[in-house]
Amino acid sequence: MDVELGLNTFGDVTQGPDGALQHPAVTLREVVEQGVLADELGVDVLGIGEHHRPDFAVSAPDVVLAAIAGRTSRMRLGSAVTVLSSDDPIRVFQRFATIDGISGGRAEVMLGRGSFIESFPLFGYDLDDYERLFTEKLDLFVRLLDEKPVTWTGTMRPPLTDVVVHPRTESGRLRASIAVGGSPESVIRAARYRLPLMVAIIGGPAERFVPLVDLYRRALDELGADRLPVGVHSPGHVAETDEQAREEYWPFYDEMYGRLGRERGWGPTTREHFDAEVDAGALYVGAPETVAQKIAATVRTLEAQRFDLKYATGSMPHTLLMRSIELYGTRVMPRVRELLG
Repeated sequence: MDVELGLNTFGDVTQGPDGALQHPAVTLREVVEQGVLADELGVDVLGIGEHHRPDFAVSAPDVVLAAIAGRTSRMRLGSAVTVLSSDDPIRVFQRFATIDGISGGRAEVMLGRGSFIESFPLFGYDLDDYERLFTEKLDLFVRLLDEKPVTWTGTMRPPLTDVVVHPRTESGRLRASIAVGGSPESVIRAARYRLPLMVAIIGGPAERFVPLVDLYRRALDELGADRLPVGVHSPGHVAETDEQAREEYWPFYDEMYGRLGRERGWGPTTREHFDAEVDAGALYVGAPETVAQKIAATVRTLEAQRFDLKYATGSMPHTLLMRSIELYGTRVMPRVRELLG
């Protein structure tokens, strides 16, 4: 099986050598260095997420991607995800078409609704319009991908009549996909718009997403569309041994999920839950061989064409992230390809 192997980060604000949180500006510079290393090691694609809260440094992933584009030569560069509901589809297209030009055709945009809602009040959107915002803006964005004059009418923005959006891409089409978390409606929507599917698996085994992937492929078939790639995004961490990887990752996983749990009313996470997710769930944590075996199994199970490891969780120090990237590029990726034959 031919599979693309990528990395994702949300730019979580990192700890410094003294254990204190660093200024977000330092984290932004670290993300650029992480991207440069990933490109040097042959990683296929780097995705950077968008958030608007103090624990994540990246609110403008396109700007960070442009900085990485200027220092890399081969790796594709994309969002993970762009929160289209609270953005303007035309501006999103323009920004990523600009990155595409700067990078020599290496840009891609991953569209989603995101799991955080801070951008809605920040940019003046009503959460009561959550579904309608995404539906209408996605409809407009997909029309922009044809790079032809667009005539469009909706309820959330002024209509367009024969509008051509610039800059155009050299290839004639910007790469785009839809990220979903488990909703059948979202899967059907991706198929209807003929966009590749990226499945965010952040809990439980990959097997439970087989019905969703099957639904996507059946929907494409019923629409008379060509088969499109399916990808998987999951968190993890690579170290020299399984024990080392777990011990390095656990405190940051515990801290981050504990913080989010307090915000969202979840119960506290436990070490038993963490170990279960590493053993048979959505956490790809371990030595290179362990992580490679698990990635290969997931790719086979979902017949996926892409796997992205979200390598940063919580305030993990830059040194640990760089070592994880190094092991992913030098040992995990070659082993996954060997296992898949």
